Amino acid sequence: MISIIIAEDQRLLRGALASLLNLEDDIEVVGQAGNGEEALALIASIQPDVCLMDIEMPLVSGLDVAEALKAQASPCRVIILTTFARPGYFERAIKAGVHGYLLKDEPSDKLAEAIRRVMEGHREVSPELIFGSAREENTLSSREREIIKLAAFGQTASEIALSLHLSHGTVRNYISEMLNKLEVKGRIEAVRLAEEKGWI
Repeated sequence: MISIIIAEDQRLLRGALASLLNLEDDIEVVGQAGNGEEALALIASIQPDVCLMDIEMPLVSGLDVAEALKAQASPCRVIILTTFARPGYFERAIKAGVHGYLLKDEPSDKLAEAIRRVMEGHREVSPELIFGSAREENTLSSREREIIKLAAFGQTASEIALSLHLSHGTVRNYISEMLNKLEVKGRIEAVRLAEEKGWI
């Protein structure tokens, strides 16, 4: 029996997925999570074979969970279910070692088959997501990504400087460079654009 946790913040969709997958003879949904933090806790306590996970969830995203599981060398296989064909998301998912990257509107029998194939050691990716994720190079350096992530949490340049042990002037220079690269006028616009591209 393949044990599964579903992590999805939309309760109706989560319940529907669980009901459909529980109809399969060899699949059992053993837990459900409404956000990434709950998913990590459930995976640690239940140790399922597979976690079906949405990307955009409150508190901790599906990609953050996948990266955490990879860092822990968890045996739980991650299948991302998404409606987004964003290049940055696909790139992060591959780096995080996810076993599946599938569209949310796949028919349930296709999803069940993908789960079985993942358990056999295959990787499953919806073709539409590959083509929709035609690679758009992330132009931000790792330091710039750190700074824009902190800006996304509402930190000021002074707070970012303190967090990263940099001078205020250095942070301002990084921010100025980022705005030029992203061709935007302000930090809020830069954060929004980087999030849309899946770069942070």
